[in-house]
Amino acid sequence: MKLFDVYPLFDISIVKASGSSLWDANGKKYLDLYGGHAVISIGHSHPHYIEKIKQQLDQIGFYSNSVKILPQEELAAKLGELSGYKDYQLFLCNSGAEANENAIKLASFQTGRKNVIAFTKSFHGRTSMAVAATDDKSIVAPVNETGNIQFLPFNDEQLLEKSINKEVCAVIIEGIQGVGGVNIPTPSFLKKMEKLCKENGALLILDEVQSGYGRSGRFFAHQHAGIKPDLITVAKGMGNGFPVGAVLISPEIRSKHSMLGTTFGGNYLACAAAIAVLDVIKQENLIDHAMQTGNKWMNDLRKIKQVKEVRGQGLMIGLELSFPAAEIRKKLLTEHRIFTGASGKNVIRLLPSLAVQQNEIERFTDAFEKVLSKVEVKI
Repeated sequence: MKLFDVYPLFDISIVKASGSSLWDANGKKYLDLYGGHAVISIGHSHPHYIEKIKQQLDQIGFYSNSVKILPQEELAAKLGELSGYKDYQLFLCNSGAEANENAIKLASFQTGRKNVIAFTKSFHGRTSMAVAATDDKSIVAPVNETGNIQFLPFNDEQLLEKSINKEVCAVIIEGIQGVGGVNIPTPSFLKKMEKLCKENGALLILDEVQSGYGRSGRFFAHQHAGIKPDLITVAKGMGNGFPVGAVLISPEIRSKHSMLGTTFGGNYLACAAAIAVLDVIKQENLIDHAMQTGNKWMNDLRKIKQVKEVRGQGLMIGLELSFPAAEIRKKLLTEHRIFTGASGKNVIRLLPSLAVQQNEIERFTDAFEKVLSKVEVKI
């Protein structure tokens, strides 16, 4: 049997990682400024993270012989405190896609409705809500046998007001669009959305799978707008590489036994990883670091004349070029050994560890300018 070939791979074999650095089998060192779609939140191989996982591996089947709180409860308490959502409830699962599917189910159970509103260029994991990731037009896609998903233009308040009605069970939006090009919903758009959802009895779901966990300079990107969603989905940076996801659920939504289910969600290893991430984010003040470092970085990147637009918040950054970015990314990797990401054809995505250092940022900016200077004649 061979692997189902859906992932293009670089001919690079990574054998070691530390902080924002990677080493291949030949001993060559690379700079990781992408972290697997924002998965690496606190840096590769952080000592506290490794120690927490080792401790749990030594106690397979048990969390601790001395600590009486369950790991799921410890995780919920620490996440509530650091995120500012102490009164919310936590449902643990394994991925962002699973978190979003469960959030939609909860919204449908709570409202008794089926229709969902999402937005063009959105991406909510490998779910029925992923089809608009590269589409610029409003489309309708099936969500289940009786309902549908309507995709609206991003940041269009007038159309939003016309579309939300008492047949809609939920509106789902990313705190910052990732796959769609690092687009940020305006505070007024999010506030309007929150108001319309309340008026029509629909639930507001904030997909913070990529934009959450301190990446934007706040714990969640939507907190920049001062709103409070009914449901918040998280994953990626939550486990720093270990598969884990979750839904944060408003206290107004009551739980019932068998309402939701998961086979591996909340397993002790995943909880140990997720607890370690929260510990490091708090102890090393990484949220403030992301805000300060990211803002300075974006201001410096805006000075580069070949960059059409710099979008982002904190350490979730999109660099839009007026030409395809593929060759630039290739040269950054092959000539300067720097990993970056992409959104569509013209946008380079930067999603480094929240602990990325200034000298690493400067290394990228210098390399980026050198690569751009070589293609300037072709622009």
